[in-house]
Amino acid sequence: MEQRPDSLLITLAGRDRPGVTRAVLGRLADAGVEVLDLEQIVLRRRLVLGLLVTVPKDEVALRDAVWQAGDELGMQVEMVRGTGDNAPKQHRAHVTVIGAPLLASALAAVTGQIADAGANIDRIQRLASYPVTAIELAVSGADPMALRVALAREAAEQGVDIAVQPADITRHGMRLIVMDVDSTLVQGEVIEMLAAHAGCEAEVAEVTERAMRGEIDFEESLRQRVALLKGVPVSAVHQVYDSINLNPGARTMVRTLRRLGYRFAIVSGGFSQITSRLAADLGIHFQRANELEIVDGVLTGGIVGDVVDRAGKARALREFAAELGIPESSTVAIGDGANDLDMLSAAGLGVAYNAKPVVRSQAHTAVSVPYLDTIMYLLGISREEIEAADAEAGIVTPAPPV
Repeated sequence: MEQRPDSLLITLAGRDRPGVTRAVLGRLADAGVEVLDLEQIVLRRRLVLGLLVTVPKDEVALRDAVWQAGDELGMQVEMVRGTGDNAPKQHRAHVTVIGAPLLASALAAVTGQIADAGANIDRIQRLASYPVTAIELAVSGADPMALRVALAREAAEQGVDIAVQPADITRHGMRLIVMDVDSTLVQGEVIEMLAAHAGCEAEVAEVTERAMRGEIDFEESLRQRVALLKGVPVSAVHQVYDSINLNPGARTMVRTLRRLGYRFAIVSGGFSQITSRLAADLGIHFQRANELEIVDGVLTGGIVGDVVDRAGKARALREFAAELGIPESSTVAIGDGANDLDMLSAAGLGVAYNAKPVVRSQAHTAVSVPYLDTIMYLLGISREEIEAADAEAGIVTPAPPV
């Protein structure tokens, strides 16, 4: 059996200032050691620097040199001798915790669950501090799927959002984001806006709620609601589109992820007369929705072709992924209703966005804050990175609250 070489773990902590890492590495360079690992973190100008190095022949001289560097820098120093490099991590995962606010009690409960699962937290970083706080933990030692189940229960108990994703190479490649439209990409339900023009808003809303709760078959509910729109002029469709409000963060998310090479699709149980314009406006690559039948400038109360229902949404996700040549594990689906469940299940990451309880309970993860760009934190993208990209493009980002 190969003997593992001795190594020395050096930790420095104190006030951050330019040149700390250079000064320490300079002393190590003089000793001729090999750097096995190196990490540092800065919190409110307090630095913690950790270096794992091979042990030189003159270990005493190295220790004296590092102690002297620490004294000159005004930093605390600790050195511990051990054996070998860092052991390879098994069952690695990214755990993202989002809260508004994110209380210490919630983080204590989450980290307790991670420990109870036999997992170790290897690294923690903040992804955002406003309008939500998002923290990402690199975790190893527990099966990600089992950890997802345990933390889903804790998320509901603590009132935070938690996503658990395997730490594999797919997170760094091109991904396809597939979004529902009504109450996900846009605020409200388009069909209810159209119903206002027909004077049947209450009747349509009641059927919509039953469908979203999974109490009635989607296709049946859609045909019932569309029938109530008979006689509405097509001009009403254009008026509805002009009145649509995107959910906060929608443009930021699409703009930022498009820069990174992501592809987007919208798949809706709503209407192509709306989704096609949304796709063109936002630069979305694929869209699929139901088509309202229009004759002589008036809605007939019917639908052209097959209905895009719960199964149809999942089928669209698979077809778009196949067209792009990417696996389903590289897709992210976002939706809020029971009609989205198959799509959320088919995706590599299914996100219930401000969803009904039945959807939250079955999705991979849930986001309960009203900011669609929060999805990017689940992908490991920080608020600082988003703002830097916007600044480079000349886009002004609102300042955080003081």
